[in-house]
Amino acid sequence: MNDVLVSPTFIDASVSATSKRHLLLSLAQRVAAPYGVEERDVLEALQAREQEGSTGAGNGVAIPHAKIAGLQRTVTYFARLDEPVDYDSLDDQPVDLIFLILAPESSNGDHLKLLARVSRAFKEAAFRDRLRGAEDASALDVLLNAD
Repeated sequence: MNDVLVSPTFIDASVSATSKRHLLLSLAQRVAAPYGVEERDVLEALQAREQEGSTGAGNGVAIPHAKIAGLQRTVTYFARLDEPVDYDSLDDQPVDLIFLILAPESSNGDHLKLLARVSRAFKEAAFRDRLRGAEDASALDVLLNAD
């Protein structure tokens, strides 16, 4: 991956969530204020997207994504969960690796290219294993943003 996929500020190596809903709320809380959008708007957009179909991609990975009014640019956030949570994933497996993508409402599709790029990376078992085995957020940063 040749440019920064996710800012080190938005990489969390140890996140606790008890359910999919709790996880989506936690994501909204983490990214809303730094990017100048309302937590409620982020949560509602993520929940609406999940109603269309689960963003649980399989193999313990979820890639929640949505368009948000008022967002100035596409933003990303990565979380590794302490314990996997049920996420209604395509393979019925709980998730522990979360990669959030939020795009401006007026996005021209760049977020879809990013989504495809992230999906390809997370399909690789060795990459997922390295993320799960990374010692801390700094190690995750190296893995996620390696050239």
